Amino acid sequence: MSERWENSAAAWIESQGEAGDFTRRYVLDSAMRARIEGQGFFRALDIGCGEGRFCRMIAPHVSAATGIDPAPSLIAEAIRRDPAGDYRLGRAEQLDFADGAFDLVISYLSLIDIDDIDTAIAEMARVLAPGGMLLIANLNSFNTAAANGGWQQDWRGGSRYFAIDDYLITRPTRAAWRGIDVVNWHRPLSTYFTLLIDAGLRLTFFDEPAPTGGDPAKADRYRRAPYAHVMTWRRA
Repeated sequence: MSERWENSAAAWIESQGEAGDFTRRYVLDSAMRARIEGQGFFRALDIGCGEGRFCRMIAPHVSAATGIDPAPSLIAEAIRRDPAGDYRLGRAEQLDFADGAFDLVISYLSLIDIDDIDTAIAEMARVLAPGGMLLIANLNSFNTAAANGGWQQDWRGGSRYFAIDDYLITRPTRAAWRGIDVVNWHRPLSTYFTLLIDAGLRLTFFDEPAPTGGDPAKADRYRRAPYAHVMTWRRA
């Protein structure tokens, strides 16, 4: 799927700017930073770093951060914006780092882009040091299972509701907007939890953060059907 991201890189960079999209700016950023700030992490790995936005955001709070992404244009943009940063081409399914190399591994809305999630999560656990933390932001599985776009109007003209279907069926779905055309994966939440537990990780935090600002109508939809979650897992 990295070819789709490479082809969509220019549109992605333009859409994100420096502030990020609604989900990042108003829902996930503060929740993600809160798990990192003041914790004294030494070496962080951001998997699927894109144009390097979150690496730049956490730079004051970690001793060193490395960002990897399979799309060359996104890595080039990350280096352009942050010449002193450490950005490399790489894939979650084959991390070119030693066992236990990082005490913080980050997957910020990247799990949905990974084809071989079994191998990727095993690799994330492998490069995590004992006692280290895997910090994940991911789309809620009921959102990736949305039927016909999710929000529907009751046929009797009543209130709108969020529709899902085939929740238990893992499948790729096309995501296209503003010139971006990529493939995301829908997986039941149990798939992620089972893989993380089997990798020897322990859940220590889970939240579905509410919006902190932005367009009120959009924020209301996010509160009615929380779009994403944040969770941390520790290696014993």
